[in-house]
Amino acid sequence: MKVFIIGTGLIGGSFANDLRSAFSDVEIYGVDEKEHHLEEALVEGFIDHKAELSDLKVADVVYLAIPVDASIKVLPKVLDIVSDDCLVTDAGSTKEQLCNSIADHPKRRNYLAGHPIAGTEFSGPSAAIHGLFKYKTNIICEVEKTAFQLQEKALEIFHALGMRIRYMDPASHDRHIAYVSHLSHISSFMLGKTVLEKEKNERDIFDLAGSGFASTVRLAKSSPEMWTPIFRQNKKNVMETLDEYISNLKHFRELMEADKFDEVYSEMDKTNHIKDVLNGITKTENLKIQENGK
Repeated sequence: MKVFIIGTGLIGGSFANDLRSAFSDVEIYGVDEKEHHLEEALVEGFIDHKAELSDLKVADVVYLAIPVDASIKVLPKVLDIVSDDCLVTDAGSTKEQLCNSIADHPKRRNYLAGHPIAGTEFSGPSAAIHGLFKYKTNIICEVEKTAFQLQEKALEIFHALGMRIRYMDPASHDRHIAYVSHLSHISSFMLGKTVLEKEKNERDIFDLAGSGFASTVRLAKSSPEMWTPIFRQNKKNVMETLDEYISNLKHFRELMEADKFDEVYSEMDKTNHIKDVLNGITKTENLKIQENGK
């Protein structure tokens, strides 16, 4: 199986690593506009060859793991080149604009829109890790527009990597992801900005920052190169989430200013319900792990 990874960073590299573990017959080609990424990917051993887009005509699978603005430009070119039997899928965090961009392409049936809910705050080939996708959800959009035999090929790969599948339309995907992913990244970036502006002494930040601050601001280490296009493409939904978030922050501030700390307590107590939601998810995941281990 000849697999072409377009974008050999954290996601592309991790996908390549897991593919190599799951399939004995896989031959992996790397495509990346950054030559040093390709060199590093070769050294790390998760690609076998460097390649160009023109080489895609021999591909069995193409995996796009590049910023979402680049995907809109690259995906139509990929579909122009690949054979009729080639599966093309991606890992983009926004789906509506990308799906719309190739809606009328003659080879639309070759493309399966995907978004694995996996990653870290790090980037580049050296950030790639084994098992990144195991027990993670992969959201698939517009599955009915993909050729059935290519759907089967994709599901075989995703299941071999240990992923769970969730189906969703692109507009719903972008709306939900704005709340559970995009907003948390903005919050982290802006918390980091606030602290850096007010705490000029970096030693104080290092000495006084506890685990709570570290975990909350972790996402601020994410790549602006990747996240700026995401915010641009999902602007409408992100703006809506920001309005609601800012409204909640203002309300919390008003309660404190008015010394209504019983209501402050009540707000936090109601929000503690998030523990039940997350614990429920964890228990479900553990059950799936146990079932898969039998």
